[in-house]
Amino acid sequence: MNIGILGTGFGAYHASVLKQMEFIDRVIVFGRNEAKLLKLKEELGVEITMSIEEIMSDPTIDIVDICLPSALHKTYAVEALRNGKHVFCETPVAQKLEDAQEMLQAEQQYGRRILVNQFIKFDYAYEYLYKAVQDKKYGKLLQITLRRETAPLWGDLGLSKIAAILMIHELDFIDWLLNSPAPSAVWGTSGGKSGQALVHASFLQPEVSAQLIVSSQMPESYPFTVGYDAYFEQAKLVFHESSAANGDTEASLTAYSSTGKEDIPLIPNNPYEKSLRHALQCLQDGTDSILSLQHALKSLDMASKLTEQLS
Repeated sequence: MNIGILGTGFGAYHASVLKQMEFIDRVIVFGRNEAKLLKLKEELGVEITMSIEEIMSDPTIDIVDICLPSALHKTYAVEALRNGKHVFCETPVAQKLEDAQEMLQAEQQYGRRILVNQFIKFDYAYEYLYKAVQDKKYGKLLQITLRRETAPLWGDLGLSKIAAILMIHELDFIDWLLNSPAPSAVWGTSGGKSGQALVHASFLQPEVSAQLIVSSQMPESYPFTVGYDAYFEQAKLVFHESSAANGDTEASLTAYSSTGKEDIPLIPNNPYEKSLRHALQCLQDGTDSILSLQHALKSLDMASKLTEQLS
């Protein structure tokens, strides 16, 4: 299998992962910074190019891996499909819902597929929760609260941007878990800080509810934090993970039930690598995928509705 990567930012990481996969024959990376490209060629042994057309017109390239800014995703995804290639696309899949819908139409028109890096589905703590819900391990799920908190380190994550960028992974998980619920109530504030926001969103259904709390305005001393509290009929699951600026990470997953407290081992895995491997295998085999563009479109629709209510 031969892969063309667009972008040398996160694309460099994709290249390092792809080079370790046994079924990948060629990796060619496009970028506009020649120094970055030459460094990737030296360190990873990948092919490099400063021409996107070279990748698009190469009949031996099977999949185009798009790691460019989201505003460019539609243009190059559609071009790749038109040239007979499948696409693996970083999140958010598009900035606008209508762009993602055009990408879906192009899938149908050209008979190729777009899969999206909704990697939260391969993070062990979220995999464990999803399977516990499906298997009714602790009885029915009654309520879940998810959170994601960061200091203002990632550019504009204000009220008009935060849903599509910072909240998209949890929205994808809520869609996966509860089958695309519409937001019931949304509250948000900038706290008087430009490009920052604190948002609380609720998703209420007759038998289960979810809420999502996301902040891009934590103090710089606060570690990047994700987690959830999941209330079941027979137990409560608590997941917490925090990553400090120096790279130190603390993570725990705990179940509280009538039998006592159980610390659930977090099996080390790389959700990015698992997501990419899953996508490539599905594209190669023609099998269904939980990373489909249809799934990504639903979470982007949720983000669009949240943004409208926050505006």
